[in-house]
This record gives sequence, C-alpha cells and structure tokens, in this order.
Amino acid sequence: MPSPLSAARSRTLPALLLSLMALAPVVTPLAASAQAPGGGAPAMPVTVVTLSAEDVTLSSPLPGRVAASALAEVRPQVGGIIQERLFEEGTPVIQGDPLYTIDPASYEAAKAAAEASLAQAKAALKSAEIEFERQEALKARNVVAQQNLDSAIADRDSAAAAVKVAEANLLAANIDLDRTTIRAPLAGVTALSEVSQGALVTSGQATALTTIRALDPIYVDVTQSAAEMLRWRRAGDGSEFAEQLGQSVSLSLADGSSYEFKGELAAAEPYVNEQTGTIVLRLSFPNPDHFLLPGMYVQVEMPQGVVAGAIKVPQEAVSRDRRGRPMALVVNAENVVEQRVLDVVSDQGTSWVVTGGVAAGERVIVAGLQKTAPGATVVPQERGAEAAAPATAPAAPSE
Repeated sequence: MPSPLSAARSRTLPALLLSLMALAPVVTPLAASAQAPGGGAPAMPVTVVTLSAEDVTLSSPLPGRVAASALAEVRPQVGGIIQERLFEEGTPVIQGDPLYTIDPASYEAAKAAAEASLAQAKAALKSAEIEFERQEALKARNVVAQQNLDSAIADRDSAAAAVKVAEANLLAANIDLDRTTIRAPLAGVTALSEVSQGALVTSGQATALTTIRALDPIYVDVTQSAAEMLRWRRAGDGSEFAEQLGQSVSLSLADGSSYEFKGELAAAEPYVNEQTGTIVLRLSFPNPDHFLLPGMYVQVEMPQGVVAGAIKVPQEAVSRDRRGRPMALVVNAENVVEQRVLDVVSDQGTSWVVTGGVAAGERVIVAGLQKTAPGATVVPQERGAEAAAPATAPAAPSE
C-alpha cells in the first residue's frame, strides 16, 4: 500500500509539469525566420547608408589676418600751428572732409605778396607793349633804327614772361593757403589723433596726424603652402584647382563663430617666402557694419580643389586595419557583408571623401559593426528608416 507522501507527490507532479510548459518561450515564425539555414547563428540587424556620387569641393582651414582695403596716413604739407581738429576720432569720413586747420596768417600774407607781384608784372607788360607799338610805327616810317624795334620786342617778351612767373607764384601761394586745411585723402574710418590744438607741425613730418582706413570691403590675407598648391595643380585624380573656379570663401572668427558674408579671392602674390615656403593670398569680404577690423585673427575655409564623382562615406563607417588602411564593411545585394579598402582623399565635416573602394548605390554599415564580420549575412536597415517605421503592436495571445 503506497504511503501518503508518495500519493501527494504523484498528485503534484502533473501540476508542476503544466506550470513549466506555460513558462516556456513560444518560438514565433519571425524568430524562426531570423535563424540562418541549417540551424546557424541568426542574421544580425545592422544600420546602413546608401552611398551616392557627387562633385565635392575640398577645402582646408588657413590662418589669416584682417587688413584694410585702403590706408592713408595723414601728414601736413605745410608747416604751422594746429588751430582746430575738425573730426571725431574713430568716426567715418568721406574723401575731402576737413580734418585739421593750420594757422593761415603767414600763407595769406604770401598770397597777398604774390598778387602784388602779379599786378606789377602785368603793369610792366602793358608798358612794354605800348613801347613796342610805338617803335613799330616809327620804324614803318623809317624814323628809328631796327635796333630800337628789336629792343622793344625783347622788353615786351621779357615782361610777358615775368607775368607768367608771377602767376605761378600766386598759384603756389594759393595751394599752400589751401593746404592749411588738411583734408581726408580717402573715405574710411579715422584713427586716434596724434596731435592736438596748438601743436607745431611741419611739412612731411615723420609722425602722422591720424590714419584713415577703408573698411568696406575689407581684405583678409592668408598664407597658402606652396607645396599644397603645387599638389593640387598637378593632381591627376580628376581634381581641379579651385583658384580658377571662382569659389566663395567662408570665414571663421576668433571665437569660433562664422562670418555672415562670403568672400572671394582678390589676388595672389606671385612670390614664395623663402623661410616659410608659403604664398600670400588676399581675399575680399563685404564689411558693411565694420564688424571686421584690421589686425583681427581669423580662419578661412579656403577651397583647394574639386573632385568630380567623389563619394562621401560617413566617418562612423570607416575603421583602420593593422596597417593603418581605411576599411569599411559593405552589404551586397545578397545581404552578405564584404570588407573594402578605401581610397580616402580628405575629410569634410562628418564624412570621408573617397575616390575608390566603394561605388555609388552600395550600402555601408554605420551601426552594428561589432555584431557582424565579413561573410556574415545581415538584415540591413537604412539609417533614419527605423525612426520613420511605425511601431508594431504585440499580437494578442491565442486562447
């Protein structure tokens, strides 16, 4: 006869088996389809990006300094005492605006003396002309000798020359008097004044009274490596040197922000510095608000060349092998992973500019690289598609 303990075990064993069967996972058709044929490892999902070909303009950051498009150091052309400063320091002026006045008293006196000399010379000329006419009439009647007429002609011509000299002296006096008002030689923004009222200045002195700088447009001088320029000009990989393309140039300020206006190449100095091996390039930028000031340090994204039909591969899809070669994993038409060696030209933003190793239309893996290897079968999904795909609601359990 069985014991009570044995009877209790026989009654609870079927119930325990039923509980274990209820907790066992149900293999859905989707999970079964994810397994590789023959019971191998399941195909892992990966994120891919489909590549496309385009013409890529390569650029490199170059350091530069802002310079005024025109600069004039204002110096006096006559000597004297500064009577008044007629401009506000650091303000815009236009060409011809008065900046300083010099005491004009001595120059006014010189002008008056020149005017008197001119009047005297004109009077002498009039007297000589009258004498010439008289001598000419007398000679016509053979009353005087030819010598008297010749002397009258010489006196008349000498008096006419004296009038011209007096006129030139008066013109010089007027010029000196006009120069007592020092005017702006060009339009721009004035610097600080180096002299004040009452200062004695001389013609052509070494110290400038002030400086005027033209700030719109404004120049940015950058240094370009001569070796880099030669490399692009001699490149035979389909690239074209950007100096001949009229490409616009962007500017980055010292705080890292971007300047709102684009510039263009204005000139290239035909000279290579012997010590640095660089060429100076001059770029022109609009500066209507005078935001850029001479002497500022900036960085320019200078176009170096254009690569036709290049492919931009996301940087997260590229790794390096033991020899340092750039590699990428590509998913072929059969969803099998292939490893490719890339020909990288340069970087641009978050991508590598590639000219070989991959082709337009191929898919590179950008996420899930650690879960797969060359030769493995994967389930590719285009980047961005997973966010756009609607979420699938779980199926209700069947009764």
